[in-house]
Order: sequence, then structure tokens, then C-alpha cells
Amino acid sequence: MKLITTITAIAGAFTLVTATAQEIGKPAPAFMATNLKGEKVSLADLAGKVVVLEWTNFECPFVKKHYESGNMPKLQADYQAKDVVWITVNSSAEGKQGYNESTAMGKVATTNGHKAAHFVLDTDGTIGKAYAAKVTPHMFIINKESVLVYDGAVDSKPTPDKADVETADKLFVNALEATLTGKAVVNAKNQPYGCGVKY
Repeated sequence: MKLITTITAIAGAFTLVTATAQEIGKPAPAFMATNLKGEKVSLADLAGKVVVLEWTNFECPFVKKHYESGNMPKLQADYQAKDVVWITVNSSAEGKQGYNESTAMGKVATTNGHKAAHFVLDTDGTIGKAYAAKVTPHMFIINKESVLVYDGAVDSKPTPDKADVETADKLFVNALEATLTGKAVVNAKNQPYGCGVKY
């Protein structure tokens, strides 16, 4: 079992934090966070729901591709209408590209057309490292049994070109449709593309 260990400074002291990395077909790493609205978001509370985790950084050209084309906001809206809980995560550390404090991030998200149910700031990287989120965008799907069933790219064309959205193979969408209909996910783990997460 792969383990990720991080050292986090809390109140002047260092705390060793060990989290189990994600593995397809295994329970998704549990987490609890607060969204931009100040609401608690806990994976344990979402048991019985299909959950999407989307890592983002609005300054990344690959993220811009999917937001400026309208692709990501449309997916967020369409699948939440199908009772999917979509959580956007930003793991940029303070001082790194893509970081904003919560009020500013809310404004940036709105400007970009963000429509997910939750937007979570993960500035210490705890959630990102638990899932081994590598790039933005990096997509994960958790089924109703809280099992991780997808870890990979949003689609098959690793370019920042908005024109490629329509012609790409919809890797993530195909996986989400399979999950919603109780079918096995094909290509459940693949190489995501984008800008490196700014831990």
C-alpha cells in the first residue's frame, strides 16, 4: 500500500500526517474540509452519492481551456442535475500560482463560470496528497459505495487548445456515465494532463 507522508506546521509545531494514497477499487481517502461558503464538506457524509473531485488552478492554460470553452461549467451543471456531488479543489499553497484567499477565490470562480456544488481550498495540500493529485485539471470519481472508480484526465487531448474539447475522447464523461449506470469503468486509471499542482 502506497503511503504519502507530509509534515505540516500547526501552531508553531510540526505534525506528521500520513495518508493512504488513492487506489482504484478501494475506499476513497476520507477528508473533511470547509467550502468557500463556510459549509462543512465531508466525504463520509456523502456516502450513497456519486462524488466528483476536480483539481483546478484558474491560472493554468489547461484549466482555462475547459472553463473558457464552457466545458467544465457545463459538465458541473449537467451532472449535478443527475444528483452527482461535484467538488472542486484548489491545492495551490499560499504564494504559489493559483492561490487566492477564500473571498478572492470565490470571485475568480464566479468569473470563470464555476457551477460545482462545492469549492474547497486545500492550501496545505492534505487532500491533494491523499489523492496524489498531480495536475490541473485532475479528475476523480467516487461511487455510491465511497469507492474510487476513476483517476485520470478529463479527456484524451493534452493541449491547451479550446478547439480540441469537442473532438477529444471523453474519458472522464464516459467513466462518470458508466458509474451512474452501474457499469464497469473502462480506462479507470490513466495519465492526467495539465499544470503541476502547486503544493
